[in-house]
Amino acid sequence: MDKATLFGIVGALGFVVGANVMEGGSPMALFKIPAILLVIGGTFGAAMAGGTMADFKGAIAGAKRALTWKGQPAGELVPIVVELAGKARREGLLTLEDAVGNVDDDFLKRGISLAVDGTDPEELREIMECELMAKKAADKHVAKFWGDAGGYAPTIGIIGTVMGLVHVLENLSQPDKLGELISAAFIATLWGVMTANVIFLPIGNRLGRLSQIEAARMELVIEGVLAVQAGANPRAVQQRLTSLLPADERDAEAKAA
Repeated sequence: MDKATLFGIVGALGFVVGANVMEGGSPMALFKIPAILLVIGGTFGAAMAGGTMADFKGAIAGAKRALTWKGQPAGELVPIVVELAGKARREGLLTLEDAVGNVDDDFLKRGISLAVDGTDPEELREIMECELMAKKAADKHVAKFWGDAGGYAPTIGIIGTVMGLVHVLENLSQPDKLGELISAAFIATLWGVMTANVIFLPIGNRLGRLSQIEAARMELVIEGVLAVQAGANPRAVQQRLTSLLPADERDAEAKAA
């Protein structure tokens, strides 16, 4: 599991609390339940209002995916596709019908199955690219939810601060309570800005990055399936697919080869 997002969020929150303690503040002073509920609940409500319930459910699933994503580098597919290309070249494309059962990548499996079924190359490319575009669109909607949440949260926090200051004005006759009330009022702004920049926006950016990585893997699969279908030389297939990899994966693949 890639823990960059989890470590980043926990680390950022830890630095905020640590800085507060170093300045002589109490950690518990930052955790005002009404302010937290207002910011989190108000932000989610505003973000939900701009979409559908399906978008909201997808966003929650996306947050879980952002925190628990297991990296699947595209380079691991190169030797699999090269092996399939060699088998198809030696024994014919139809022999891949049994071999495809051992393939773990669902997108690659579907592509090889379509090729074995005799799908026209242009139609095969169109089908697979349509699936790729659909995935990109779905990922974009999920990332947008969290980006929108990052935009709403600071404003919701300001609303909470204004509400708190109203209570301050209501208690001007009790000076001994004003300090605590003013402090509580500004906690809402703190949580609005903090959740936007430490949680919501990073999750949205993370989901966008994961979409790029997974889309690149799917693009490699498309090129690999079409090469296998065309009966290309396995060495040429390997060179072609390796050229599509990011620099770090390309170097690792070259060392492995």
